[in-house]
Amino acid sequence: MSNLCIAQSGGPTAAINASLAGVMREFIKDDDYDKIYGLKYGITGIFTHEYVELDELFKTDEEIDKLSLTPSMFLGSCRYKLPDITSEATIDIAGKPYTTKQVYELIFDFFIEHDIKSFFYIGGNDSMDTVLKLSKYATKNDLDIRICGIPKTIDNDLPRIDHTPGFGSAAKYIAASLLEISHDTSIYRVPSVTIVEIMGRDAGWLAAASALARNGYSSVPDRIYLPEVPFSVDDFIADVETVLKEKRNVVMAVSEGIRDNAGNYISEGESKHDKFGHVMLSGAGKFLENQVKERLGIKCRSVEVNILQRVAGHLTSKTDILESEKLGATSYYAAKEGQTGVMSVIRRVNPVTSSLDDEYLVEYSTERIEYIANGVRKVPREWINEAGNDVTPEMISYLKPLIQGEVSLSFKDGLPDYQGILKNC
Repeated sequence: MSNLCIAQSGGPTAAINASLAGVMREFIKDDDYDKIYGLKYGITGIFTHEYVELDELFKTDEEIDKLSLTPSMFLGSCRYKLPDITSEATIDIAGKPYTTKQVYELIFDFFIEHDIKSFFYIGGNDSMDTVLKLSKYATKNDLDIRICGIPKTIDNDLPRIDHTPGFGSAAKYIAASLLEISHDTSIYRVPSVTIVEIMGRDAGWLAAASALARNGYSSVPDRIYLPEVPFSVDDFIADVETVLKEKRNVVMAVSEGIRDNAGNYISEGESKHDKFGHVMLSGAGKFLENQVKERLGIKCRSVEVNILQRVAGHLTSKTDILESEKLGATSYYAAKEGQTGVMSVIRRVNPVTSSLDDEYLVEYSTERIEYIANGVRKVPREWINEAGNDVTPEMISYLKPLIQGEVSLSFKDGLPDYQGILKNC
């Protein structure tokens, strides 16, 4: 009998544990594997010898149901980028120096020692880079270990997939929050501007989802700004003035990654970078708040939704949860069939049009990981209006099915009864 191994990586979402649950459900139904190990803190759990036997923790459908609806990562996470296989760099792991060759040997020695036949990594862009590198190493060294990715990111920016697990629930939370903000701001006679900063460094999918808040009585958000279109502070101020002629209380949605014609982020802290070289963004909303106050002399406040949009388990999309589980199951069977160096994907059967009556149908398959890792899928320019300050009906048609349905959470003492967090995670 052979075993499986799974880990989670990157930023949390409200649906990532559903993908873990999807793998677990198929493992329980199947007789081809003996055990399933879960690495704590992503791939780094191998370096620190931290892992659990998931088959001992989850034995029933009821236990897996609870896991599926629990936000964030049950196994914990990491933001660790594997060195290139050909790199000669020395890497510090838990206070000890290792060569690149030793790093890969550590990982695959663990797989061989524990009879791991398939390894699943749930994550986003950088996590798929890990899948790519591990699968290349296994192939190069004739190791019969299948390496498969399972997508996850609220940013919705992975290539070769219609939408990513976690995005639908985050979009639902964003839209609900903007609707509630419209109720908050509309009650005052005093003119005001509220700027809502939404996550999205390089792609504006989440900020675009704020458009779903609009209904028969509210036009909020009044304008939407995405990083796919160069941002002008002067044009933004002019837009605020235009809306103020029509209504007293203005609400603007901006992506954290908006940037000017030269490609510079409209954000404080733009000189800071994380370990992957990504710009660490914060402050676009606050910067624009100060601009409005200085130029227009009007009451203005900015709201940074921040981490709340990632793990709002109390307001998940049922569609998102079900699709996340299915993508986990798809990777499970892909590995069982012998596939490696792939990621499970979901594709829309019908093309997106401007009609909200289009039937929403999807299909599941896999895609080669080299077409996905380190890529960024941006919002199509044709789904942004000509002025660059709103989205088109096609965007609404694309987004709307992804937030549909509500899950049935159990509550305890008035709060959601989630799966407990692993000790030390």
